[in-house]
Formats: sequence, structure tokens, C-alpha cells
Amino acid sequence: MGKGVFDIDIFKLADGKHIFAFDFDSSFFALFEESVVANGNGLVRVELDKTPALMTLTFHLDGEIELICDRSLDTFMLPLHEVNEIRVKYGDHWEELSDDLLLIPADTQRLDVGQLVYEFITLAIPMKKLHPRFAGAEEEGLVFTSAENEASDTAIDPRWNELKKLKK
Repeated sequence: MGKGVFDIDIFKLADGKHIFAFDFDSSFFALFEESVVANGNGLVRVELDKTPALMTLTFHLDGEIELICDRSLDTFMLPLHEVNEIRVKYGDHWEELSDDLLLIPADTQRLDVGQLVYEFITLAIPMKKLHPRFAGAEEEGLVFTSAENEASDTAIDPRWNELKKLKK
């Protein structure tokens, strides 16, 4: 990642709790090829609890990112208030053991948390990106239940039934 902006020097860090703060803005998202977010800003506070065998990093993300509404294609700012936790174990190589557990070599000097911050931000993006003016509004005419489909089949003009016979 970038120029070490999101690096935490862990090699000489004493055991115990430590707090780090990082700002992010549009230049942060430009570091990621094909980023789903281009604009945004905020603060990431990382609480690091270090023990001889394990580190627990708790990420507190506060800010906003610019998204495009799936319905209107208007841009809007999505507020971010996320808390995520990652555990880091020492080993002999780099490996992601699970979604919240990383293995790093014991002699690692610095931990770049920028990729993790980016992943936490992108995971906060809702599947359906709706402008706040559509909050609570139902999708009109786009969702049908099977009961509605059956009811609409019985109300079809009888001439269509004759055409369906020809199709068979």
C-alpha cells in the first residue's frame, strides 16, 4: 500500500494497549485499483492490544463516503460508523487464517492496516445503495410474491389463454 501512511510500527511496541489515529480521504481510495469508492473522508482510530503471542486490533471508523444511488443515479454521502476487530498471531509466514485472524512472521517490523481499513469501508456499503430521500420507501411494482403472480394469472384477458394454447 502507499507510502506507509497506515503503518503501525509493531516491532518495538511494548506489550499493552496502544491507540493510533489515521485520517482517510479521496487520495486513500485512489491507492486501490478499481476501488468501489472514489470520494470520502473520515477518521480511523485503532486500539491495539499487544501480548507476546497475539495482537488484537479494534478499528473505529467514523466518516462518510460518496456513493451512487441504484435508483436515481444521484450521488449521496453515506455516513460511516463502524467497529471491526482483527486478531494477529505471530508465526513464520503471512497468511489470512479467517476473516478476523491473520498470521504474520514474528520478525515483522510494521503492520500496514490500510488494506484492512479499505475492506472495512467497502463492507459497510449496503447491497442496495439508495439515496436518503428514498429511505423507508418500498420499491413500487418491482417485487411480486407468488400469490400476487397467481392472482394476476387468473385476471388475464381470456384471449391470451387461447394464444398460450398455440404456443404449446
